[in-house]
Amino acid sequence: MLYWALMFLVVALVAGVFGFGGIASTATGMAQILFVIALVVFAIGLFAGFVRRNL
Repeated sequence: MLYWALMFLVVALVAGVFGFGGIASTATGMAQILFVIALVVFAIGLFAGFVRRNL
């Protein structure tokens, strides 16, 4: 589960670079939405990994 959380962190960081860095101006809105979604999934996965590890 921690592996998937880290993968979503990487996706969130890449989307953030594209969305907030202005590299791809036509896909900025989509990249910002993808950044937020991936960041939320990362946080959920990280939390679930910690909970599962402690059980």
